[in-house]
Amino acid sequence: MTYEAAEQRYSGMTYRRAGASGVRLPVVSLGLWHNFGDGQPFEVQRAVLRRAFDRGVTHFDLANNYGPPYGSAEANFGVLFAQDFRPYRDELFIASKAGYDMWPGPYGDGGSRKYLLASLDQSLKRMGLDYVDVFYSHRYDPDTPLEETIGALATAVRQGKALYAAISNYPDAQHRRAVEIGRELGVPILMNQSPYSILDRRVETTVMDAVGETGTSLIAFSPLAQGLLTDRYLSGEIPSGSRMSVGHFLKESALTEDRLNILRGLNAVAAGRGQTLAQLALSWVLRDPRVVSVIIGASSVKQLDQNLVALEAGPISDDDLKRIDELSRS
Repeated sequence: MTYEAAEQRYSGMTYRRAGASGVRLPVVSLGLWHNFGDGQPFEVQRAVLRRAFDRGVTHFDLANNYGPPYGSAEANFGVLFAQDFRPYRDELFIASKAGYDMWPGPYGDGGSRKYLLASLDQSLKRMGLDYVDVFYSHRYDPDTPLEETIGALATAVRQGKALYAAISNYPDAQHRRAVEIGRELGVPILMNQSPYSILDRRVETTVMDAVGETGTSLIAFSPLAQGLLTDRYLSGEIPSGSRMSVGHFLKESALTEDRLNILRGLNAVAAGRGQTLAQLALSWVLRDPRVVSVIIGASSVKQLDQNLVALEAGPISDDDLKRIDELSRS
């Protein structure tokens, strides 16, 4: 059946300006990391993407090695883009990245000009796109001069293969220098994509000041701490098929008794606000205006819908923020 996007798709979404640019992103973006590889049913992928766009999610976040296997998320997205979303291309903000392991040999990893520009060409081919809206250096590479890495991003923009340049997982000092180089080259760095959640607050002391002082934005990934900040683990059991049961990125060792007590305390705060734990976690990350968007994964339409209503409960009270601080720093 031919897809026609919902007419009222923008009525329920909030958008924030990214850095000092003219582009605005939805406060909740869809990440195609774990749930768009070849192991996920294709019709589920289609349903999630359609529902996301129908609810105003215009930003789809990908990378060259998302899957598994590497490249499959971009390839699967490319099929769905061609079938469903090509008429809406100018309403979408599509991201790709390069920086981690992608292909064998010395040129398939890191921050070199050789790797970044070759990877972008491959990503565009897999997705069937003429350009991505933003292209990231996925990580700071200490073995490559930062001038070379940021220069490669600038080349991608000048060639029209990307509209904006960005960085991901960059520490404070490297964030500041990357922004400086980008400005010197006339291609500003839009944002830094970093992990940020109630359970992982490292960016507050390592990156957030740099974001504010350079006029860029933070775009947060793993706001649910790989699923820990959901109701899946509150019983202390590990559900079959959960991310922890697979044990690739989320290990069983993370579910200690102390961690369970924190999660249950946070869940009580969420319940007092009429939210799920996941909704509270998203609201908490978005409390900071320097955060332009949170990137969520969704393995089903139901899960997506539950997360998209996170902001409906309103701002978090000072008392609840204090309690969250007490729990997260315990």
